[in-house]
Amino acid sequence: MINGMNTTPDSTSSSFSEAERTRYARHFSLPDWGEDGQRKLKAASVVIVGTGGLGSPISMYLAAAGVGRIGLVDFDVVDTTNLQRQIVHGESALGIPKPESAARRLADLNSHITLEPHYTPLNSKNALDILANYDIFVDGTDNFPTRYLLSDAAVLLGKPLVYGSIYQFEGQVSVLGLPEGPCYRCLLPEPPPPGMVPTAAEAGVLGVLPGTIGTIQATEVIKLIVGIGLPLVGQLLLYDALDMMVDRITLPKRPDCPACGDSPTVTGTIDYEAFCGLKPGASTADKTPQ
Repeated sequence: MINGMNTTPDSTSSSFSEAERTRYARHFSLPDWGEDGQRKLKAASVVIVGTGGLGSPISMYLAAAGVGRIGLVDFDVVDTTNLQRQIVHGESALGIPKPESAARRLADLNSHITLEPHYTPLNSKNALDILANYDIFVDGTDNFPTRYLLSDAAVLLGKPLVYGSIYQFEGQVSVLGLPEGPCYRCLLPEPPPPGMVPTAAEAGVLGVLPGTIGTIQATEVIKLIVGIGLPLVGQLLLYDALDMMVDRITLPKRPDCPACGDSPTVTGTIDYEAFCGLKPGASTADKTPQ
């Protein structure tokens, strides 16, 4: 655990207290779920990189659902401009590190889970050490260096990455990094030139949009853990809030992908800022202002 708090109830136990049975009663009643499904959630660990717009609904719904251990990675503090969409934070948290603020809210939401805030930039030096401790990675970031880093780490560690992205009124979701599916490099083999894609601050973002996309990401995480439904492996879900349109397109795995292809050349983490054409320290790789 890095620079954070840790609430440690008995989240590794296979049994449920009476309080937990009452809390998760609606889950116990679900077909193909029952106690076994809830037990899988309780035993699972998920790390959310970015506790901003996407990370807010992702973390809140996973905590409420009973995911046993949740890591929260961010290196930003709560700002007034965040409050229009980053609902895990409130006015009382202004100036507080986002992982700490989110952990306080989630601990109040569910006292039966373990929370591990990591107030640190995720980079090529520490990513594998941090991420290796979790079963599933969730992308709540808004910049290309961190997205490539997360994807490469997922492939290298053999863990699934639930990817999400938002822009103004649109969003997309996929499950990446599994052996049978593509990675982020298959979706975007080369990063766009620096400055081509505006940041959320420059382009704006509909406040409710990360709620929609983040909730879909949380759903994919739960499906992966419990083993139900068809996760978005090899599929890219596209959402348009203005026209209220949802589409899904096939996202093939590229045989020549340097990370997950037939002859991979990415055998470790790299300098992702340089890969994306950015000067050292010029990216927002340690910030998540979605």
